[in-house]
Amino acid sequence: MTIAGDRVQHEVRIQAPPELVFRFFTDPLMHNRWIGQHATLDPRPGGIYRCVMNETVAVAGQFVVVEPPHRVVFTWGFENDLAVPPGSSTVTVTLAPDGAGTRVRLVHTGLPYPAIDPHRQGWAGYLAQLVTAAAT
Repeated sequence: MTIAGDRVQHEVRIQAPPELVFRFFTDPLMHNRWIGQHATLDPRPGGIYRCVMNETVAVAGQFVVVEPPHRVVFTWGFENDLAVPPGSSTVTVTLAPDGAGTRVRLVHTGLPYPAIDPHRQGWAGYLAQLVTAAAT
């Protein structure tokens, strides 16, 4: 993982094809297997992206780009958080075939400085969970 300016960047390799991995970002039931407790997703430009992370935290935004199975972009921010409000930052996920698996590159931009390290840690943990969920 790297941090540069207002961004967090992370890459992982998953033992699953891009078509399957893509669904973990766009299908609510699959999304719930690696991040959050309940997702409301409408994967089309302008469609809702909302994820209840736990009993007290939810993130919300909109899908901006949906290009199966290679790229998904959505806005991100926390409900009830003025530092990173809903839709105030952008998450770009790029999926590339890598042998029998997929190389996932996640770039989160537009974060204010105090939120960078918590997002770096959060994405590292969630992407580790995605590696496990997609491989099983």
